[in-house]
Amino acid sequence: MSVKCIALDLDRTTLNKEGRLSRQNRKAIEDAVASGIHVVIASGRAFDTLPEDVLAVPGIEYAVTCNGAAMYHVPDGKCLKRYQLPQDAVEAIMRATGQEDVTYEAFIDGIAYAGREYIENPAHFGVTPQAAAYIKATRHGCDDIVRFIHENRHHLDSMDIIVKSGEEQEKIWKLAADCTDKIYITSSVCQLIEIAHRDAGKKSGLAFFAELLGLSREETAAFGDADNDIDMLQYAGVGIAMGNASEGCKSAADLITKHHDEDGLAYGIWELLGIPYRAG
Repeated sequence: MSVKCIALDLDRTTLNKEGRLSRQNRKAIEDAVASGIHVVIASGRAFDTLPEDVLAVPGIEYAVTCNGAAMYHVPDGKCLKRYQLPQDAVEAIMRATGQEDVTYEAFIDGIAYAGREYIENPAHFGVTPQAAAYIKATRHGCDDIVRFIHENRHHLDSMDIIVKSGEEQEKIWKLAADCTDKIYITSSVCQLIEIAHRDAGKKSGLAFFAELLGLSREETAAFGDADNDIDMLQYAGVGIAMGNASEGCKSAADLITKHHDEDGLAYGIWELLGIPYRAG
């Protein structure tokens, strides 16, 4: 059965290390659209933070954002489906983790919020320079992010807990998981614990669009690199992991393409289309 919908993770998959869309990757996406394939962004990012490089590609209609908490029609920015975090789950998470050495991000109506101290010094939490630039460019600053989350606990799309190490991530993850059964927890990098409604997840987002488009799961493909892509790659008819992907992501994939800085996305898309790689 031929692929009629392709879901694309962004960071370290579609985008290179500078957070940009390479010429080859853009050309491959354009070829997919020209072949009649629906291209869906599938990201942990909030809608307001999606990169213009990708949004500017003609024919990209849909986006899974906040790890499947909110699904959008890209051209008009309309949210088609949303899973908001339950208020009592937010309260439980804040009680369980509030005394730890962490900070938070909150996502509301496609906008990302964070504490000013984190935005001004993300390196304090081990964030890479490239990721730090992204955070500074996309986060709306709050003087007190904890207070902000409490005040907006009734309409959060999702939230992140930001930790300083893998060891801390494991500890805080357990605290959050043990305090409520109403959440979906995942992670794209070791500094983040990404939390959404229990019915969210990129798999849920891709399944929503497959149903909307009248497609079977066998007619979908998905590209990803991190643990928050695993359920989506397992759901898709063809799951493709990047050469730089986590071991868990690679294990979940049907195919492994090249590194994200070697136009691995273009290689994978053209392989699906039966088109030889186009150098240059």
